Amino acid sequence: MAPKADFKPPKQLAACADMLYALREERYALQHQAERIEEKEKLLREHLIEHLPKGDASGISGKTARVFVENVQVARVEDWDALYAHIKKTGSFELLQRRPSETAIRERWDAGKAVPGVTTLTNPVLRLNKV
Repeated sequence: MAPKADFKPPKQLAACADMLYALREERYALQHQAERIEEKEKLLREHLIEHLPKGDASGISGKTARVFVENVQVARVEDWDALYAHIKKTGSFELLQRRPSETAIRERWDAGKAVPGVTTLTNPVLRLNKV
């Protein structure tokens, strides 16, 4: 990404708004293109996983790349109550990710309830609409 010093916004704020809109639309177009490419990648990945030999150490090599299927274990919680009970009993809070649910907290605040240990932080948000 180019340094900020290389970009000079227009002097007029109205021109800044127009430029912001144009840049956003350009980014959206690129994102849609990237999403289409990503979907093709996903389909190829699934195709290779389905058709490559299972359990073999070998894969397949092309002229520029080699792929192989590796089985990786990932955690999947089947009983949240049991997991929560274990965490409460052992204090193993590192088993959870450390992030509050914005939606749940906002719902409580809207209902006039406080959430212990949570404060507010006000961030300015710029809204952009086409004229």
